[in-house]
Amino acid sequence: MGFPKLLLEGKGGPRRIEELQIDVQKEINCVNRKLNIALTRITNPYGHPNILAEFIAGQLKNRVSFRKAMKKAIELTEQAGTKGIQVQIAGRIDGKEIARVEWIREGRLELSIGVLGIKIWIFVDEEV
Repeated sequence: MGFPKLLLEGKGGPRRIEELQIDVQKEINCVNRKLNIALTRITNPYGHPNILAEFIAGQLKNRVSFRKAMKKAIELTEQAGTKGIQVQIAGRIDGKEIARVEWIREGRLELSIGVLGIKIWIFVDEEV
């Protein structure tokens, strides 16, 4: 988990983990078995494309400008110590009638597969 404080703090705290455990047990139909949930903290959350994509999606839901959200994601990734990043957002950006694709690239990059809607490529130097 990138930010375990978000799950543990606030109202509920550890009770929210128990609720999550019960919900997962109901979903996979193993109510009579014991299910253990272990939270592990990701040391560098903004170096992971899935967490970054969720961050951008949350910003877009809060009606933040897509360019501002993309630039903020690039800034957070550069602070995480990556060599390069490319962020691509596709669809009806800002609710416009016509769909389009916008992207920003910073640093060095190798191509890989992303997720529909928001695609993120991150290059981390593996030799370090």
